[in-house]
Amino acid sequence: MRFLLTMLFLTAMTVGAQAPHKNLKVLKDDQVRPVMGAMNAALGQRCGFCHVQGDNASDDNPKKFVARKMMELVNDINAKFPDGKVHVSCYTCHRGKTEPDMVPPAAPPAQ
Repeated sequence: MRFLLTMLFLTAMTVGAQAPHKNLKVLKDDQVRPVMGAMNAALGQRCGFCHVQGDNASDDNPKKFVARKMMELVNDINAKFPDGKVHVSCYTCHRGKTEPDMVPPAAPPAQ
């Protein structure tokens, strides 16, 4: 629910005119704000985690390359569903953490 509310809020903020973003390789210009907001919620990180402070177009932070690959992965998975809906997002795996859990949590002890 938090993810959905964040997406709606950020989408509403982007209705006004904006300067075009630079160095876009995966996203379209009108997708930047809502997707960055969703990534913020999904990974629990601010912009500086992937971006060089003061120069969001810079590719000097290697985490930006990884983020692009992850966006391509999510887009590829969702494109394979015939209904055109979004079935997976960053949150599907990350759940608010920069690295997703690789094993399920331990089962609670039997009572």
